[in-house]
Amino acid sequence: MKIFIDTANLKEIKKAKALGLVDGVTTNPTLLAREEEDPETLIRKISSEVKGPINVEVTGITYEEILKEAKILTTWGEEIVIKIPVNEEGLRAVKTLSQEGIKTNVTLIFSPSQAILAAKAGATYICPFLGRLDDISFNGLELIRQIREIYQNYNEFQTKIIVASVRHPLHVIEAAKMGAEIVTVPPAILEQMVKHPLTDRGISQFLEDARKIREKR
Repeated sequence: MKIFIDTANLKEIKKAKALGLVDGVTTNPTLLAREEEDPETLIRKISSEVKGPINVEVTGITYEEILKEAKILTTWGEEIVIKIPVNEEGLRAVKTLSQEGIKTNVTLIFSPSQAILAAKAGATYICPFLGRLDDISFNGLELIRQIREIYQNYNEFQTKIIVASVRHPLHVIEAAKMGAEIVTVPPAILEQMVKHPLTDRGISQFLEDARKIREKR
């Protein structure tokens, strides 16, 4: 399983990278808006820092706007992936961009039918959103299971699943058990995955015992 970090904060990205936990980065307009830096400048810095897919989302809503913006975004780094919301205009743009060799990520996936259409359009990746489905009392992990089952039935579907809207470590564990290729994880969730109270207790005990040994010398 590959881990992408879901943030546009360069400091958080560098911290996760130092732990060897960044195979790629996902951003969106909301994450970029939180940073006090020009989006292009920031994405270029992230692209220089991380050797892996850097997902950047378009804000255009028509086919023509999406294509125009995508051509600009691809110049911001060597491995830019164009994130495009799933709708008719978006799918049309995905088809064109995939034919031109530009990698795409169809985002805001909430149903298996949307995942099928994204794969048919030639999307490199899709982003099904777990947490947002859980918020409305639908099992988001069931969506991942269904998409995995469908994609495995057809060799022509090469689209990879990026499990998104991850709210806690259990989402990561269950997605991994299902065989999801990629999860994109907020920095706070990465920190939760590292920690365990028994680990902390064990470290404290070992340190205390080491102190006692030193005092006996």
